[in-house]
Amino acid sequence: MRIISGIYRGRRLQPPANLPVRPTTDFAKEGLFNVLGNMVDFETLKVLDLFTGTGSIAFEFLSRGAIEVTAVDANHQCISFIKKTAESFGATNIQPVKSNSFVFIKRMWKEYDLIFADPPYDLEGIESIPDLIFGSKLLAANGMFILEHSVRYRFEQHPHFFQHRNYGSVNFTLFILR
Repeated sequence: MRIISGIYRGRRLQPPANLPVRPTTDFAKEGLFNVLGNMVDFETLKVLDLFTGTGSIAFEFLSRGAIEVTAVDANHQCISFIKKTAESFGATNIQPVKSNSFVFIKRMWKEYDLIFADPPYDLEGIESIPDLIFGSKLLAANGMFILEHSVRYRFEQHPHFFQHRNYGSVNFTLFILR
């Protein structure tokens, strides 16, 4: 796993082998960030990364200049790895939070410009995540929500659906709050 672009470009994330994660492939991450590069100004973004795992997506946003990133995961080892990685990078604008992402969505009051969620593909309740996000007031006006998911989920009928992208077995659905 590597950081694709920005100030941490080329740096590798080397999580412990025992982390219970399924990191987004570099191919899919590069495709997504190429799309986002034409849609957002990274240097103005406050980002929330739910189900962050290794923090690969969070660090990609930081590398590209995001103002701040909140990285949420329920696993203590994942949060510990993110803290150690942030320290080794000298990154001070990342806030790792140990929390169940569903609980975090319900309890947090802060607004974010972009929210990314990469839940386990077999997690019960994935289909409810967009409604939870849009019902929570976490997303700023004109903000974007991106959900990574398997091919078995479709969100084209959601009222905030914007577009769908597929990179091999990785699917991203983008939603916009208008």
